[in-house]
Amino acid sequence: MKNIFYLFILLGSCCIYLSSCQEDNFNTSSNITLDFSTDTLRFDTVFTELGSATRIIKAYNPNNNPIQISEVFLEETVSSKFRINVDGYTIGAGEKAIDIPIAGKDSVYIFIEVTIDPDDPLSISPFVLYENLIFKTNGNTQSVVLEAFGQNANYIPSQFSNGTLNLLTCDLGTITWDDPKPYVIYGVLFVDSCELVIPEGTQIYVHGGLVNAGGGIFYNDGIWFFLDQATLKMEGTAENPIVVQGDRLEESFQEISGQWGGIRLGTGNNTHLIEHTIIKNSIIGVRVDSAANLDIRSSQIRNTSNSGLLGVHANINASNCLIVDNGGNSVQLEFGGEYEFNYCTMVNFGSDQSSLKLSNAICAEILCGGCLGNDMNASFTNCIIAGSRNDEIIFSEDCMPNPLNASFQNCIVRVNELLEDYPNFFSENCITSSCFQYDSSEPLFEDSFDGDYHLDSLSFATEKAIPVFGISVDLDDFPRDGLNPDLGCYESTY
Repeated sequence: MKNIFYLFILLGSCCIYLSSCQEDNFNTSSNITLDFSTDTLRFDTVFTELGSATRIIKAYNPNNNPIQISEVFLEETVSSKFRINVDGYTIGAGEKAIDIPIAGKDSVYIFIEVTIDPDDPLSISPFVLYENLIFKTNGNTQSVVLEAFGQNANYIPSQFSNGTLNLLTCDLGTITWDDPKPYVIYGVLFVDSCELVIPEGTQIYVHGGLVNAGGGIFYNDGIWFFLDQATLKMEGTAENPIVVQGDRLEESFQEISGQWGGIRLGTGNNTHLIEHTIIKNSIIGVRVDSAANLDIRSSQIRNTSNSGLLGVHANINASNCLIVDNGGNSVQLEFGGEYEFNYCTMVNFGSDQSSLKLSNAICAEILCGGCLGNDMNASFTNCIIAGSRNDEIIFSEDCMPNPLNASFQNCIVRVNELLEDYPNFFSENCITSSCFQYDSSEPLFEDSFDGDYHLDSLSFATEKAIPVFGISVDLDDFPRDGLNPDLGCYESTY
């Protein structure tokens, strides 16, 4: 492989000799742009050991007069895995090729090599590496995306499916993702006529999402959609949880939300299970559509750019769940439905959106001149519903006579302006008047700014819950107090 790359360099040197015979009457118009043989160069090798691969693209001058590319360089200034040879110049991270001539109606070959060690940590050699190769011509900047595969994994459906719609089916049977290698969902994946079982410890990385980071815009892929004859069973454990996240694992991406679309449970009567699962860095965490049923236990939905858990006329039973750091509502329940939440922590500090939104309606038309309604029955027991807004609970009763029935028992809440429309909230919506108004001066968590939502040793939430039949442990599998348990997903260890 190395000999091939050096042969390319020799060919590039010949191009320099030939181009030196051209006239220097370059077209310097600011309207000049290049054409490329591709806008994305993909290396189809999945590396299982240290190795290299080389690919070629061509940059075309579509004009009659010669032009000069002033700069060609890799976007990464330090850690790029790519090296390029253009017109005899071999450059790597932090280097540039300058003043590359192209005759009128002619082109220049660009040879790209990637060297990857899949045994490097994911922060250095992720599942999918992509980088922009930058071209500057007469003040115009253009780029070609370079994409390669670093780690050996199960690419679903394959490593060539980004930007496409793909179907996973098994004729109403069962597929179990029990390979010890991680799974990488690539593109938009629809599951139908199939029960998909995810065992404990499975690592799932989703490629895509709309991200603007480091000056680059990446694909809006990464939706995991379960159709009406599909069932999802995520069976993690406290010791070995399932993790679903974006495939960008560099340090700079750890706290970037919206890296992939999210999990959507489509319309249907199937009951889906999510247990001991961490879902993070997506646009929406989990959306549950009309008539779908979700049992979500001891799971986390974190750092989403929109809502964490979204139910639309759905049936959701949630217990010991942590839903935090969301750009939208932590929990958003629309168009009615049946919902039961026990020992859940839904907290949104630093967001313009409330932790909890309840609505019995959706717009009947685009301009929302009317509404469609459904009955809403939602109960919250031993939950923490707090954040930095004055109102962390929003009721939206837009469609009458469909009722919005919401009850809170032994919950921490933060409400203010809500009391103007619902002055009897604490006496009518809080069973036995057992809601505790959250005062931001009261300690709650160990360190919410650092993402630690375990209870502080002096937490306002300790010993304010009531026992719930069938729930004897918390999110960490730590035993609940049998008489005076704590509010939220974590039992205090103090």
